[in-house]
Amino acid sequence: MIRIVLKSRLYKAFFFTGLIFSIGVLGYLLFFDYSLIDAFYMTVITVTTVGFGEVHPFSTEEKVFTTFLILSSLFTFGYAVSSFSEYLISGDFFQQLKIKRVQKQIEQLEGHTIVCGFGRNGKQALAKLKSYKREVVIIEKDKELIKHLDENRVLNVEGDATSDETLLKAGIEKAKYLITALPSDADNLFVVLTASQLNKKCKIISRASKETTYSKLKIAGAHNVIMPDKLGGAHMASLVVTPDVIEFVDRLTIEGDTTANLEEVAINDLPKEYLNKTILDLDLRKKTGCTVIGYKTLNNEYIINPDASLKLETNGNLIVLGRPEQIDKLRELF
Repeated sequence: MIRIVLKSRLYKAFFFTGLIFSIGVLGYLLFFDYSLIDAFYMTVITVTTVGFGEVHPFSTEEKVFTTFLILSSLFTFGYAVSSFSEYLISGDFFQQLKIKRVQKQIEQLEGHTIVCGFGRNGKQALAKLKSYKREVVIIEKDKELIKHLDENRVLNVEGDATSDETLLKAGIEKAKYLITALPSDADNLFVVLTASQLNKKCKIISRASKETTYSKLKIAGAHNVIMPDKLGGAHMASLVVTPDVIEFVDRLTIEGDTTANLEEVAINDLPKEYLNKTILDLDLRKKTGCTVIGYKTLNNEYIINPDASLKLETNGNLIVLGRPEQIDKLRELF
């Protein structure tokens, strides 16, 4: 409410300043037969009170009009200074500058990831994406969380993620992925529907709390639907049934200081000489120390522990396992 009042006062100040200039120019033009240049010149030196000389000696009527113009401009200028000072002190001016600067950075992004909601799941998603050096834009409407994001220099858009305008500000049209981790299933469903319409190529990953929402999200356009509560319960039960296997799998992370990390290598990103060659020809084990443990075909089929004779086809992906230093070497080579 305060911001609206301050903006209103600022607009009024600009309006009255323009009005005084218009009255001055038109007054000298119509009442005293000044040329346009002379009328503008007299208005400027009168309103700004710089004290330069008149175009010619004033008549009584010109003196009265000029006096009125001076007094009016003094009151208008005082009102403008007061309004602008309050606008600056309120921080709204600098906030607008920040929003424009961030918006310009977002507009330059392409293939980035949008995360809707900066709650528990949103924070975990951001941490993982940042560790993988992915460009991320957060959509959040909580002002305290926005302040936290600003302090940590994370690109963000303040607003409702279910709004078309907010998603467009976050660059949905050029985004490659969207993660919606809002607490409400209804809101997540709305975000999925909107995002899938704005960018049909964007891969959408949604959070869900209820099983009944799962199918609705998939129909709406979500490529993956994650149920954190269900995953947590299944994980705990697995620790009872196969504890050693789960402990081992938990150590296989995408990024971090653990003993073994996973990495995905797109066949299209490999040097051209490796296309239509075999995994054996790639010889990752000798070059990097990493081991190929999986292969995703162009038909989205997964092959576990593929044979060394398997041919590398375009649009396929290799899944490799290695220690952190081996993964780093892999990234340097490919």
